[in-house]
Amino acid sequence: MRWGKRIAREHLVVGPGGNISARIGKVMLIKASGVPFEEAKGEDYIAAEIESGRVVEKARRPSSELPMHLACYRVRGDVRAVVHTHSPFATGVGSAGVSLGPIFPDFVAVIDSEVLTLPFVIPCGEEFAQLVSGAIVKANAALLANHGVVAVGANLREAFYRAMLVEAAAQSLVAGMAVGKIRFLSQEEVATLRALEKVQYRIDLLKKGS
Repeated sequence: MRWGKRIAREHLVVGPGGNISARIGKVMLIKASGVPFEEAKGEDYIAAEIESGRVVEKARRPSSELPMHLACYRVRGDVRAVVHTHSPFATGVGSAGVSLGPIFPDFVAVIDSEVLTLPFVIPCGEEFAQLVSGAIVKANAALLANHGVVAVGANLREAFYRAMLVEAAAQSLVAGMAVGKIRFLSQEEVATLRALEKVQYRIDLLKKGS
């Protein structure tokens, strides 16, 4: 619940939009459909089996993005949390078909992969689930044209901050393009940053906790 409320507080969603989930053994907990993050209680997170997709607790309806969350867990065993936001700047950048490159050091350190920009697909179905999980196989975050952001992590903390940094990078990109030409970090600079002990320490720290 804590990270869902943070998502609402940071204005990464409006109303009941967006969803999060966390893997616990062979099941995941996912936010119930139609419940705003700021109002969600413990009973508003629904359990579903990852392998079968069977909803364990049927008193409430899980998010309509259930297939996408399941697909992300199935393609990557290291993923323990999925965050899906409707971040305004990131949604705008993705909808413009613009690629989001490494624009500042924290982008490199925390996201720790490229951010793929995906075309619009009608949400909720298997086509959308396969599109997103296909990107998550090789990336920790993706921009969804006309839709939002998906970020994954070793826990909700890491997934949340990855989603936040995608939005921050999108804001920086828009600001930079408004006044001049954007300079992304080079491959050599990215490699040097990732090799820094201090950067690795910050990466490891985010993977701890919940």
